[in-house]
Amino acid sequence: MDELILHHYPASPVSEKVRIALGIKGLPWRSVEIPRLPPKPFVMPLTGGYRRTPFMQIGADIYCDSQCVLREIERRHPDPGHPPGGADGPSWGIGRWTDSLFNTAVRLSLAANAAQLPPDFARDRARLFLGPKGDLAKVQAELPHVVAQIRAQLGWIDEHLRAGRRFLPGDAPGLSDAMCYYVVWFVRSRWQGGPDMLAEFPALEAWEERVKAIGHGRPSDMTPEAALEVARTSEPATPETADPHDAQGLEPGMAVSVVYDADSGETPVAGTVRLVERDRIALLREDDRVGTVCVHFPRVGYRVSRL
Repeated sequence: MDELILHHYPASPVSEKVRIALGIKGLPWRSVEIPRLPPKPFVMPLTGGYRRTPFMQIGADIYCDSQCVLREIERRHPDPGHPPGGADGPSWGIGRWTDSLFNTAVRLSLAANAAQLPPDFARDRARLFLGPKGDLAKVQAELPHVVAQIRAQLGWIDEHLRAGRRFLPGDAPGLSDAMCYYVVWFVRSRWQGGPDMLAEFPALEAWEERVKAIGHGRPSDMTPEAALEVARTSEPATPETADPHDAQGLEPGMAVSVVYDADSGETPVAGTVRLVERDRIALLREDDRVGTVCVHFPRVGYRVSRL
């Protein structure tokens, strides 16, 4: 099966990045809504412990992290390209920058909304984005500094758009639009001061409306149970692939674990290397509910350890 199945929830900002990318390409996709907080009983059989949102499923292949998801969408559906003509290195570099900017925006949201957030949600997101020893009170005390950091970087986007560009790559939308838009979407919706800050940037606000109008492609709902059944009745389609230049000397058949490369207390995903490339690693793993699945991760931002 080659259906794109996105596991997400409507309020997830990183999911919005992927949804806009799907909209730019006008693709059909299946929508599986997952919980905002653990436990995630219909997620863990597929990912083996990865709990961030979103992830994408194609048959028995599972793609974790939006970087990996977007690269796979681009590989399978190159037209229209991200940007027109195809995604290239600078596009992914913009993604790393805006992911860092998003992490700063999360700090802003946590600090500004701490009193209104449900305690379990605040604890969970503080651990993910500030680390197990993260000090929310310290972030609250530094709120003006955090706002200044975000404001300056939003100004960079506005400067780029002032020359009359409709989208960041030019006349047609591309990957960089999705990668920047989700941060703006988050700042506007999750911080009371967001609309006033964004009003300072008229070119950015006009672009924001153009990107919003793109929409999310052609989603159709799927139940979590149906997604598990797709995985159970499919076989991973990822070919065994080696990289003779791999800096860690990783090879197919090795037992390894992969985890987000930050002190967030997340559970490493263990398995057997199926594919190793410069930008991606994929592990085979077994689960009682879905059988054999192949879980894909980006190399950038993730730590691979031999077992």
